[in-house]
Amino acid sequence: MENIVLQKAKQWTSDSFDAETRASVQSMIDAGSEELTESFYKDLEFGTGGLRGIMGVGTNRINIYTVGMATQGLANYLKKSFEGEIKVAVAHDSRNNSSLFARKTAEVFAANGIKVYLFSELRPTPELSFAIRHYGCKSGVVITASHNPKEYNGYKAYWEDGGQLIAPHDKNVIAEVQKISGPQEVNWNADESLIEVVKDGIDRAYIDGLKSLCLSPEAVKAQSDLNIVFTALHGTGGTMVPRTLKELGFTNISTVAAQDEPNGNFPTVASPNPEEAAALKMALEQAEALGADLVMGTDPDADRVGIAVRNLDGELQLLNGNMTGSLLVYYLVKRWKELGKLDGKQFTAKTIVTSPLIKKISEKNGVPCYDVLTGFKYIAELIKELEGKEQFIGGGEESYGYLAGDLVRDKDAVLSCVLITEMCAWAKTNGKSLFELLIDIHTEFGFYLEDLISVTKKGRLGAEEIAKMMEDLRSNPPKQIAGADVVYLRDYKLGKVTNFQDDSTSETGLPTSSVLQFETSEGTIVTARPSGTEPKIKFYFSVNGEVDASSNYKELKVKLEKKIKTIQSELGLV
Repeated sequence: MENIVLQKAKQWTSDSFDAETRASVQSMIDAGSEELTESFYKDLEFGTGGLRGIMGVGTNRINIYTVGMATQGLANYLKKSFEGEIKVAVAHDSRNNSSLFARKTAEVFAANGIKVYLFSELRPTPELSFAIRHYGCKSGVVITASHNPKEYNGYKAYWEDGGQLIAPHDKNVIAEVQKISGPQEVNWNADESLIEVVKDGIDRAYIDGLKSLCLSPEAVKAQSDLNIVFTALHGTGGTMVPRTLKELGFTNISTVAAQDEPNGNFPTVASPNPEEAAALKMALEQAEALGADLVMGTDPDADRVGIAVRNLDGELQLLNGNMTGSLLVYYLVKRWKELGKLDGKQFTAKTIVTSPLIKKISEKNGVPCYDVLTGFKYIAELIKELEGKEQFIGGGEESYGYLAGDLVRDKDAVLSCVLITEMCAWAKTNGKSLFELLIDIHTEFGFYLEDLISVTKKGRLGAEEIAKMMEDLRSNPPKQIAGADVVYLRDYKLGKVTNFQDDSTSETGLPTSSVLQFETSEGTIVTARPSGTEPKIKFYFSVNGEVDASSNYKELKVKLEKKIKTIQSELGLV
């Protein structure tokens, strides 16, 4: 391994690389540090979602060379797939080097004779998805590492439908990227005439599209002074969310000034991830001072949103992704029904690790809800497959990503902020807070409570440890969870569902994926899934109970929380 690392590193000291890169690599060679090994022990993998990794020099890092090689591979595949003029859109978020990587991406496309619509400034990822179809592009790229720490950046690739790459294109693009053996095989000689810098026009089209998806204009008008606090967490949400809410008619929006400015160092947070309570601390403090009704915070590329609402004690309480997703689906389905828009040809969708409550809400209202693998690209794929036959109302995933309609084909935190705010106004017009609306949902459909534990395994040995954890669970599955018999084992890697009650098996009906899911006789669900973008294995927990009135809501919540802790302890995770 040391010889391979050294050999690869020395290649990066050749004239094929810029002086700064050569000097940095030589310094690492001279020092013989572990950083040299981590930077060169493998090539950064172009996965089904593109690239994501730590920025720096080396084959296992995000830099202009690995970005260029990825773009060359994608360009080669596009030219094999389409005849005539090929157009792509390229956008970026607020991360360090994002604008540089976006520009290099555009240049490599242009060097290969491909027309590029390059966003002039940072913009949300969902706007890139929108732009692909708006401009009639065959593909698109956004430079982002979503909610990862500041050291990371990434390269997310899209296809002509505005969704992330799916089969067969994902594997085919990967194959083309793998054929690029080094930066010397990248065409860097851009034809600048093929790069069109995109400015305000696309914003206008995107915002008009978002506004067209709203369902309760009368509630917005009645509650136009709804007290809202929003934070962009130094990311792209600040470019679109406040503006769109104001255009919709909301007048009382305050932003967290210290987090308004785009900054790839994310100086006010340990992590710019709205799934983590600490990320919204400043927004919550500001909301308490202002007596706000609603708090919302988006991640750096504005495809995820975290929210807080007033609970029964009048305190601001953060909602997890399953709660927010359930509220949104309930609101969308109910308003579609009230407006007479349901005709039996609509559907909702969620990922397999997202709360079963969403399916119960949908199906009780006569709307089918389809399960897909984890990853919003599978919801986009479903929308495309059913286009012209069934209409997508909305749906999402537990990791704070939601979508409504088919304007965009990826999770959209800008649209989510619009719909969450409108939903809050609608609930208030009906004499309820969002928290009270959530209790109503739990009373009608059952109280579902979810939790997530992520186990991080970094470095060269991390992947091996994660693989062993999955294999141990597969070969020795638990027979009971929290005192209840395990009834179903869904092994998505094998595409098989085992029913332990009658020893029968059936197919999952979904593409293969490294996921194991256990369901008990009580409806408790535990899922183990290695992350596709981070060195983590994630364990998802869903438990449920019946609530008959708000009086025992807190008591049942405590009971379900204890049940989740018991399960986590049984699995050795706490």
